[in-house]
Amino acid sequence: MQEKSKVIFGNPMADKVYRKAVQSKKKYIKKFGNDEHADYQPVIEKNAHIGDALGVMNVLLPEGDSKKTTGVSFDTEKGIIVGNIRMGFGHYRISMAIASAANSMGYVPYWMDLNSYKQTTCTKVISAQNDLYSLGSRLSGKSKLFNKFVWEPMNYEGFRKLSYNASDQKNAELMAPVYRNVPKEIPVVATHVWPAQAAIHAGMQHVVNAIPDNWPMALHLAEGSLHTVQTHFAYQGYRILNGMQGKDVLEPMPDEALAYTGHYIDHELVSNIESDCAQRLRRKEEGKPMRFLLTIGGAGAQKEIFAAIIKYLLPLIKQDKAALYVNVGDYRNVWEELIKEIPGLEEVSTEHFNEWDQTEKFAGEALTGEVSGVHAFWHENIFEAVYCTNLLMRSCDVLVTKPSELAFYPVPKLFIKRVGGHEQWGAIHSAEIGDGTLECRDIPHTLQMIKLFIKEKSLLQDMCDNILKNKEAGIYDGAYKVVELAMAGKNHK
Repeated sequence: MQEKSKVIFGNPMADKVYRKAVQSKKKYIKKFGNDEHADYQPVIEKNAHIGDALGVMNVLLPEGDSKKTTGVSFDTEKGIIVGNIRMGFGHYRISMAIASAANSMGYVPYWMDLNSYKQTTCTKVISAQNDLYSLGSRLSGKSKLFNKFVWEPMNYEGFRKLSYNASDQKNAELMAPVYRNVPKEIPVVATHVWPAQAAIHAGMQHVVNAIPDNWPMALHLAEGSLHTVQTHFAYQGYRILNGMQGKDVLEPMPDEALAYTGHYIDHELVSNIESDCAQRLRRKEEGKPMRFLLTIGGAGAQKEIFAAIIKYLLPLIKQDKAALYVNVGDYRNVWEELIKEIPGLEEVSTEHFNEWDQTEKFAGEALTGEVSGVHAFWHENIFEAVYCTNLLMRSCDVLVTKPSELAFYPVPKLFIKRVGGHEQWGAIHSAEIGDGTLECRDIPHTLQMIKLFIKEKSLLQDMCDNILKNKEAGIYDGAYKVVELAMAGKNHK
């Protein structure tokens, strides 16, 4: 097989591109070492936070000479690896959707977070890149010049190039050792490209690369895996590797390397679409407070937009015309800063902090019960921080979010300004299938849209109607289809 950094889907890379890829790997080896001969022995245990809800089993790699064992082994018949990283909340959320679908279909989802094995070169490399991405994301929100001349071009065109994929493929060779003692016949569904690339380098036999975005970028290529996409727009762009080497007409991806699935959504959300939409319309008809869910991602970006929204809504909340959920994830400081900045917020707020049982209870009761005021959520654990939004999503009327992975979820959505140029295509897709707004690129347009949601019925009604139509068309069945493809690949071979 041709080395993956030299030729990508039949497209040769220039010598300077390959040399740069090799140097990138050497740089990481010099900084973090090379553990290619390490014999990591996986340990399996039930996930303490989403194990009951989603059937998730953690795959751990104990440090040093630890002989820790739980007596649990891989189920090579029903097991499926969910390979992921924590880079913001998006990839974790997609992983939860895959795990949820797999669990509902009778399979055992094994959670492999390649950014959680601190003793490995794999995690050290990922963490270093994660830190850079988080820094860039925060700076883009603070500096218009940085966003315009650095961040937007990098996210939109830089990550799009085949040359970027060449370096990633070479770096991913350093990540392969974490899979060494994982049974090679167990399918891997990767919700970030690095776990997919690492799995291929490690010799895993059935790898599905679940691509998260709607803007085709070479960043997401893991040759040797089956690539899945959530939209037909993305399918066409990936099939011809559109724009991934300037204006060059490239050799296309093989038909068997790419599949359209629809949106990656949790079973719990898909199976309750009808009842949740009915409750939204009932509340609107009865004049109940309109419930907005603000979700602040792992980078903590765009706080000023959320602050403006909260200030606008506060008078309406006091008049029982609106209610508010605010999930700050695992960033308690964000909530504390909002409290300091917004007079009167603390007086109308109920804090649901680090008490997962109470969060689950609130989310369950809110499905049919009454909600008023502001409810703030913070959870120290990453699983709870991410999954909190999924729980609250069912009982909210409008999800307010940047057009990231949440752009694909079956709930009425108000899109605030993106972080990175690639995200705009999530909002475009959502607006076209009718379950979300246009991207509101400044605060006045964001507040205008909130006003429309509160004063009129038509916007909410139209989105709920479209969500029902989309479900009937199978648009939200992507997670199930990804699991089906992963298991079918195993059974076919």
